[in-house]
Amino acid sequence: MTAAPIPRQPSPPDPPGDSSSEMTPVFALKELVSRLHREQNKIQDLLSSLGFALRSFNNLNQFLELTPLIASRVTDADGGALILLKPNGQMRLERLHCQDGRQCQDVRRALEAATRQITTASTGNSGRVILPLPNLTEVLDAQVSHFLGPEVRLFGSPILIKNAERGRLYVFSHDPDYAWTETRQKLIRLVADQTAVAIENDQLTAELRKKERLDRELEIGAEIQLQLLPRHCPTIEGVDLAALCQTANRVGGDYYDFIPANYDRIRPRKGDRSESQCWSLAIGDVMGKGVPAGLIMTMLRGMLRAEVLNGHSPARILQHLNHVMYGDLENSNRFVTLFYSEYDTETQVLSYSNAAHNPPLLWQAETNKIRRLDTLGMLIGLDVDTQYYDAQIQLYPGDTLIYYTDGFTDAANRQGDRFDEENLTAAFQWACHHCSGPQAILDHLFNEIWRFIGHGRAAEDDMTLVVMQVKSKESSLATKTDSHEDHAASGVRNLDQLQLDTDHATPANLDQDGE
Repeated sequence: MTAAPIPRQPSPPDPPGDSSSEMTPVFALKELVSRLHREQNKIQDLLSSLGFALRSFNNLNQFLELTPLIASRVTDADGGALILLKPNGQMRLERLHCQDGRQCQDVRRALEAATRQITTASTGNSGRVILPLPNLTEVLDAQVSHFLGPEVRLFGSPILIKNAERGRLYVFSHDPDYAWTETRQKLIRLVADQTAVAIENDQLTAELRKKERLDRELEIGAEIQLQLLPRHCPTIEGVDLAALCQTANRVGGDYYDFIPANYDRIRPRKGDRSESQCWSLAIGDVMGKGVPAGLIMTMLRGMLRAEVLNGHSPARILQHLNHVMYGDLENSNRFVTLFYSEYDTETQVLSYSNAAHNPPLLWQAETNKIRRLDTLGMLIGLDVDTQYYDAQIQLYPGDTLIYYTDGFTDAANRQGDRFDEENLTAAFQWACHHCSGPQAILDHLFNEIWRFIGHGRAAEDDMTLVVMQVKSKESSLATKTDSHEDHAASGVRNLDQLQLDTDHATPANLDQDGE
């Protein structure tokens, strides 16, 4: 290790009875070793202090204040300066330390002039980088040396972060006998590396805080979305209901709703047990997942609820929604599939219209057959002039209907095979024969889809299922009074979101079943 220069100190007093000329070479060597030992201890203490600051300081500015100070002291130089570079070519004098206060102002002016000239030369009037950073730092070294003057002994070390230079640490001395030995250069590089670690840690901390803030916003979005979905199935005369929504991300794009078709049932008064004669059942899917899909779903919910109260037909409601939402959806490059239906509790007639959503499946108890409920119509937001059509079907006791999103039919197993509508139809028909009630049917269908996907694997898309079963007249009369007393027994469960981010599946094809 090359020894640092020994500062001049007063000569020690001569031993009693001896003159300076009588000092032995052994005594002089011991004194030199002692001084070197003290110098090494000083360097170790300074570097240890810098390491402690790196571990302990939460404020980057506090650490940067130490950088030129420690660098100059471990090398017995007059001062040090830290200049930081930005990716856009801008640079600034971050910190400066000088032992001689009279020279400090001159050094500051020289360094600021150098950085100002380099910034102007590197970006010009356009504000964009003209010189690549490696060339930029070479020019900076030359300019700093020029402005400080040839009498200043200068050494600069790069501040490297992920192999990219983010600044320069300069140490200088006005002593004409000062030399930049290999040991001093290594010490400067060590301090520069510690500085780079501190800057990178600060950047990582800022990114972590940003991620935590985004995670919290996602949690809030997920909570709001779950609150917008029905908390429980309503009590509708003559039918039993069950529903479940599982999202692939924290915030999903699936939507379903039960909407009373008259104003007095939107917020029923306490103790009011009157039933709405007509209920709307809707299910939809926004292309995509995450926060953008969740925001569009929220907008769709509010607009649909307002349209329902106007008393229009299902096709007219979809027409209005398409006109109102077209501009926003076109700008966001997202579209919505939506199946909207209205059930009359008196006539047991289901009226419906479809905007390219997966057609619900109806199991007719009398014929033991399954049919698809579908009408022609494009996705909402795709074509402002598209037409939607109305259809009706008479339901009878025992008939069972499932509304679902394409997360069911597009669910894939380990081999890449999809569950598809054929498997869903077979599982649904089996459940109608062997399961008692909508909740049991819903549980069976979800069990089948998870068995197909494979245990331990996450779903790629949001999955929503609503089951509606028409009750017999006798069953309706027996349960009509009890149904008002406990809404908690209804079959809606909103599960916590899963955490897989995949592309949204394509909308259902538009097969039309003859009415």
